[in-house]
Amino acid sequence: MNHTVIKPPTPSQSRLALEAAVSDRTTIALADVVENAALQTRVDKKFLLTPEQFANFTARLGPEFSVMQIDGLRTFRYRSTYFDTADFEQYRAHRQGRRRRYKVRSRTYVDSELCMFEIKTKGRRGATIKHRREQSIDQAHELTPQNVEFTAQVLATEYGEQVPELHPVMHNAYRRATFVNAVNGERVTCDVELQYSNTATAVHGPDMVIVETKSADGQGAADRALADLGIRPVSMSKYCLGVAALHPELPANKWSRLLTRHDWVRAA
Repeated sequence: MNHTVIKPPTPSQSRLALEAAVSDRTTIALADVVENAALQTRVDKKFLLTPEQFANFTARLGPEFSVMQIDGLRTFRYRSTYFDTADFEQYRAHRQGRRRRYKVRSRTYVDSELCMFEIKTKGRRGATIKHRREQSIDQAHELTPQNVEFTAQVLATEYGEQVPELHPVMHNAYRRATFVNAVNGERVTCDVELQYSNTATAVHGPDMVIVETKSADGQGAADRALADLGIRPVSMSKYCLGVAALHPELPANKWSRLLTRHDWVRAA
């Protein structure tokens, strides 16, 4: 499966807002993030902000929030390959809000040359649980026997289910910065220049910032700052948005408004 990438307008206003927000923040090293703020089990909330809203939001984050820095970089390139069945079983499970739903993906941290195979499941009270193992970058776009076995173990333990026949169905790419409160483990990821592709086409998302708060109870300082600005969480998934954008023939339901309200540009 080819990893087609189309370039959004350069420079995007969302990326400029992101780089401005992280430029004068205290930094935190990756090792400290892993040690103090891994939050593999957490409550996630997602928000879609204009560049102006994002600037107002980050101005409200207190000094307890540092920005992750690795080798002098504060924003990082991410690429992912998602795996699903031929009839998009997990996309449909998320669209229908099933409790026993999961995502299977390979994520590449481009600037760090690190690649992880990940499975995200839902725990009690909607908490997200991430299961992951490191793998070689040259295996990022394939489902290896080791990863099939790992997936089987996770699904058997979490849901008592077997692994369906999975295939690579979509790639995505974006740029991210991460704010971290090392005291309580709260994190805020901020993604811009979102791109999706499959073997047939490619699209890129609107010039906005996808903000995801990750806290122990869903009531962190970042959640309160967003609420103070009148910004409400949205029901969205980067995976489901991508599938819906690339496959307009599939029902999109609750993501239809996000797709029609904002500009999604399809490759010529």
